[in-house]
Amino acid sequence: FSVLCSAILSSYLLGERLNLLGKLGCMLSLVGTTVMVIHAPEDEEVTTLDEMLSKLKEPGFLAYAAILLAICFFLIFYLAPRYGQSNILVYLTICSVIGAFSVSSVKGLGIAIKGFFADQPVLQHPLTWILVITLVASITTQINYLNKSLDIFNTSLVFPIYYVLFTTIVITTSIILFKEWVAMTVVDIIGTVCGFLTIILGVFLLHAFKDMDVSLGNLPQILQSGQQAPVTRDDKNILIEVDNSSIAPEDKTKVFMIYT
Repeated sequence: FSVLCSAILSSYLLGERLNLLGKLGCMLSLVGTTVMVIHAPEDEEVTTLDEMLSKLKEPGFLAYAAILLAICFFLIFYLAPRYGQSNILVYLTICSVIGAFSVSSVKGLGIAIKGFFADQPVLQHPLTWILVITLVASITTQINYLNKSLDIFNTSLVFPIYYVLFTTIVITTSIILFKEWVAMTVVDIIGTVCGFLTIILGVFLLHAFKDMDVSLGNLPQILQSGQQAPVTRDDKNILIEVDNSSIAPEDKTKVFMIYT
C-alpha cells in the first residue's frame, strides 16, 4: 500500500511520472512480497533478552552479519562515491542492508520493553544498550542515504525498489536469525522462491523501462505500428522528451559562439 501511495502522490504532488510498465512493476513487486510473506513460517518465540542474545551469538548469524557489514562498507566507501549519483541501486542497497540490523534491534528492544513492564532488570542487561546504539546508528544511516536517493532519483522509483529490497533482506535475516528455514515445507520453499522471482521481475520493469513513454492511451498505437515507444529523460521533476526527428544532424542549423 505504501508503494502505491508513494507512486500516486509523487505523480500528483511532485510532478513525477510512472509509466504503465512502472505501475505493472509496482504491482508485481507487491504480489511477490505478499507471496513471500504468506509462505514464510512464523517466528520462533523469543521472550527474554538472554534468549535473544543466544540467537545473535550463533555462528550462522554472526557470519551473515559480517557479510552484510562488509557489503555495506564496500558500498559506502567504494561504490557510493563513484556510482551513487548515477545508479539508483547503490544508495537503496545500503539502506536495505542496514535495515537488517535495524529490524533485529527493534525485535530485541520490543522484548526489552515487555520485560521492563514485567519488572525485569532489562536496563542492567548490556544487550539493551547495544541494541539501542545499533538502532540509532542504522536508522541514521538509512535516513541519510534514503534522502540522498530521493534528492537525485524519481520518488516513484525509489520507494518501490527500496521496499522490495528492504523486505527481501528482512525476511532473509529473520530466516537466518530464528532458523525458520528448518520448519519450511517444500510448498513454502517453492512459494518463497516464486515470490522472490516475481519481485525481481517487478524491479526490472521499474528500472529498465522507466524512460519509455508507455501509457494506456498510446499503447494501442504502439502495438499496431510496431514502433518503439518514445523515450523521456526524467531529471527529477523535469521530463525532457528526446527529439526523434528524422532530420540529420548535419542538416540542422549550426550556431557558433565566439568568446573574446
